[in-house]
Amino acid sequence: MQAPPLLLLLAACAPPSGASVTPTPPGWEPASDAPWCPYKVLSEGPEAGGGRLCFRSPVRGFRCQAPGCVTLVSAGGSLRAHVLRNRSVLLQWRLAPAEARRVRVFALNCSWRGTYTRFPCDRVLLGASCRDYLLPDVHDSVHYRLCLQPLPLRAELAAAQLELAECVEFTAEPAAMQEIVVAMTAVGGSICVMLVVICLLVAYITENLMHPTFRRPSRRRQS
Repeated sequence: MQAPPLLLLLAACAPPSGASVTPTPPGWEPASDAPWCPYKVLSEGPEAGGGRLCFRSPVRGFRCQAPGCVTLVSAGGSLRAHVLRNRSVLLQWRLAPAEARRVRVFALNCSWRGTYTRFPCDRVLLGASCRDYLLPDVHDSVHYRLCLQPLPLRAELAAAQLELAECVEFTAEPAAMQEIVVAMTAVGGSICVMLVVICLLVAYITENLMHPTFRRPSRRRQS
């Protein structure tokens, strides 16, 4: 059993004033009677096995706070990807109650785009009660594609059609590059203020020192 992710600490922190925050909309969080999310990670490659059953606690009350978080939504609107600055991605999804009763498991497929082709990532199977998943250790400057597909119950598998997968695509920006952009923005603002002060000083010197005002000498009264 894995320990609760450190992302819960981020969710519990209050955002600073003036920050752009995207709260979790209603219906995106798991039910209150679902304290754990069972899942299996199916690794790719010749040594891939059936995967080990793990459990994780769901994330509740999460807020995507800019600029450290960017939210992307799938075309169907039922899958959200929160790309965090710490090179992790929090996925959240929702289903209607009628659809949720027919789901046996969720299949999360991952791939990333190379120079000439796409390469698969680890495949994850999540229980029907899961409504979020934390994807850690995302590589910088790599274009990812994540697709979530609900699989129906075995009794309805033959008659039912598979639901179309909801997909999101993103590229994680390097954390160092984000820090450089923030630093350049701060330095740029300071430089602008300094330039304004220098221009005012030059104007003052030009007006008062380069062109002084000469007064005519006053004549003394003769006694």
